This record gives sequence, structure tokens and C-alpha cells, in this order.
Amino acid sequence: MKAQINSKKAVILVSGGLDSTTCMAIAQAMGYELYALSINYGQRHAAEIKAAQWAAEHFKAREHKLISVDIGQIGGSSLTDPKMKIPQKPTEGIPNTYVPARNTMLLSFALGWAEVLNAQAIFIGVNAVDYSGYPDCRPVFIEQFQALADVATKAGVEGHGPKILSPLLNLSKADIILKGTNLGVDYTQTVSCYQADDTGLACGLCDACRLRNQGFRDAKLTDVTQYQDHVGFN
Repeated sequence: MKAQINSKKAVILVSGGLDSTTCMAIAQAMGYELYALSINYGQRHAAEIKAAQWAAEHFKAREHKLISVDIGQIGGSSLTDPKMKIPQKPTEGIPNTYVPARNTMLLSFALGWAEVLNAQAIFIGVNAVDYSGYPDCRPVFIEQFQALADVATKAGVEGHGPKILSPLLNLSKADIILKGTNLGVDYTQTVSCYQADDTGLACGLCDACRLRNQGFRDAKLTDVTQYQDHVGFN
């Protein structure tokens, strides 16, 4: 008897960080055949791309596509412009780590690939609770992009376009970590830090490190993040 072929496909935007890796675990648990998509957009380090490759292999993605598009040429973010300093303390308003139109760009690539694959879903790990004030991590952004996807693609117009799924949107960082832990995510392999070194060791100072560490604390779990020697949380 031939094994059934899983026709339930999803494109997973995977950066190699805590959130996107948890998203991939959730998509797998929901029974989707995984198509991992990572974007090298000119970010400061390549460690997260290596972490994304690990996630794609670990969760047995059918394919992992890496696309390079240097939106760092536009500037405007400390994540893509080495001349700008990444904040090491909480700031008021939207921090300079916000990358203009990044999630719009990421979802656009995912939407195109999903249409080619005839995929039913696109997963993105945006989070509106423990986030840094980014406008493209809010529920209204996901809603509006879904509306765009429904009118901007052949699949959408014909009524079978992919659904934009953001399962982490209303979860705290602690909730995300607990969910991922229950699904077997090895968070030692993920890289969230904005300025990790080439081996993926975290700085322990940026906003991403602080939110991640607080998530482990709130979840009452040991922070398994691998930090650089000169920093770390007590």
C-alpha cells in the first residue's frame, strides 16, 4: 500500500530566531509539508542564516530556499547599516532596529513562492506582545497583507490563495518558549541577537536578547542562549 502524499503545504518564513523556529514546529505539528524560506536582506551577521538552515533540516522541510536581496542599500536601520549603533538600553518609540518594510518584503516573497507551490498557508512569526514597537508586527498589518494577497494573486482572485498565519501574534515570549519546548524545539540552536558574533553567540545587551532572556525567566526555564564571554544574564 502506497503512503499517502501530504498535499497540505505551507511556506514558513524562517530567520533562525526563536520565534520563527517555533513557528516551524507549530506548522509541522499542524500537519503541513514544510517549505522553508529565508531572506538574506543585508543584516549584520550570517549566524541566523546558519540557524535557519539547521531549523529547516531539523524539521525536515521539503525544501529550503535562501533568497538574497540587499535592502540594506536603502538604509534606515541599525540592523543593516553598520554605521548606526544598536541600542543597548530600552528606547522610547520605534527603535532604530526597525527595518523599513522588512516584513512586507518577506511576506511578498513568501506569497510568490506559495502561489507557485499551490500552498495553503504562509507562516510568519510576528509577535505583538513582547515586541519592540515595530509597526509590521501588529495584527492590523497581518490583516491588511491578507487582504492584499487575496486581490494581488491569481490564486487569491480564484478563491484559493494562501492564508497568512501568525500563530505567535498574541502570545507572550514565555508562552512561545513553553509551546516550542513542548514541541521539541532546541533553542540552543536558534539565534535571536541583533549583533551575534560569527558563531552565533549573543551579545546579551540588545533588545532581542533582553526580551528573549525575560521570556525564559517568565517561563521559569533556564535560559539556554549561548552568550559571548563578556556578557550574560544572572
